[in-house]
Amino acid sequence: MVSDKLELELRRGVVVLAVLSQLGEFRYGYELRQTLAGKGFPIEEGTLYPLLRRLESQGVLSSQWRTDGQPRRYYQRSPEGTELYARLRGSWRGLNEAMDRLMEGDE
Repeated sequence: MVSDKLELELRRGVVVLAVLSQLGEFRYGYELRQTLAGKGFPIEEGTLYPLLRRLESQGVLSSQWRTDGQPRRYYQRSPEGTELYARLRGSWRGLNEAMDRLMEGDE
């Protein structure tokens, strides 16, 4: 269905922002998924884990293995990731304000 595809496209545009918003501190993948879902932004494992690896390879995230207990890879924004997050957050807020103005009175 066309609307499903368009909604998916819209969502893809903000998934990086959503992930970066929650990685100001180290989190492992499952914890991050639960946090995002709890705040209304569920994400599939098949989307999240490749995204985390890609963002790390781009220098946006740093990671570390922790072996106290079950071994897990933890991710956090790198300094470059924090700068990117600030820019994307500003862009998002500007777009949100513009869309609010554009859709004013539609309800």
